Amino acid sequence: MKTHHELIKWQVLALAIGLYPGSRLGAEDLSLGFSAARVLYEERRYAEARTAFGSLSRDQPNSVELNFYLGRLALWFDDEADAMAHLEKAARALPDDARVQNALGDACGLAAQKAGLLAKLGWARKCLQAYRRAAALAPAVAAYRWSLLGFHCIAPRIAGGSRDEALAQASEIAKLDPMDGRVAWATLLLAENKPAEAFAQFDEVLRETPDDFLSLYHVGRCAALSGQQLERGVAALERCLRLSLPTGEGRPTWANVHHRLSEILARKGDRTGAEAHGAAARKIHPDFRADKDALRN
Repeated sequence: MKTHHELIKWQVLALAIGLYPGSRLGAEDLSLGFSAARVLYEERRYAEARTAFGSLSRDQPNSVELNFYLGRLALWFDDEADAMAHLEKAARALPDDARVQNALGDACGLAAQKAGLLAKLGWARKCLQAYRRAAALAPAVAAYRWSLLGFHCIAPRIAGGSRDEALAQASEIAKLDPMDGRVAWATLLLAENKPAEAFAQFDEVLRETPDDFLSLYHVGRCAALSGQQLERGVAALERCLRLSLPTGEGRPTWANVHHRLSEILARKGDRTGAEAHGAAARKIHPDFRADKDALRN
């Protein structure tokens, strides 16, 4: 059975790129081509978006916005060399942009995952440095706190990981959004193999609001990742399918719900059901990569 650490590897320190915060408006945003590419991106049609942004970049190779989006999309497809090239160019042009720094940290994290042992440590330290800079530039943006939490949760101490720092980031996330805080604490508890305590993060909310989508979803997520309370997890996720999706940055999508159902049913030995929900996730989001935001969803 995979542990939570095995499920959330280096590259998933990047979170929900379709809902990335803080977009900066520049001259290129006024073009119809840029707007169309952004629509593809926001609809999570990432392969098409990458092609559209790439076409625009031939005429605007130094555009911070185009390099940012192309870098993020390269990360989605595990192309760390292309991601690094675009994001380093964006960072040179706009060194104090928090979202560029955080994305650059994601690229360094992906490079760390793929590098040999000695190089891995160097990339990990660069990843942490970029994440810290992003959080310092925009301390009230939860996504950057999540990147730091993910790093400290996953990285070994020799690379800069720290349980105390992960706990500190969970506290900061909770200050910004109480529900996100519950998810952050549950994530750390799952990583520490404490599933009962992870489930408990959502029990109080559900006692008062039985149809709270996010609490139901994360009960399902806890079940999928821990292998515990599987029937409860199925019931919670099936209830989600009858509710409305929550709005806001970094929230789970229908594809996430189907993916978690697929995981639970696979654990229960229901291969047919698992395959059906996996197919449903891919139909909703053809470029779906569950590993890319597993830390948070």
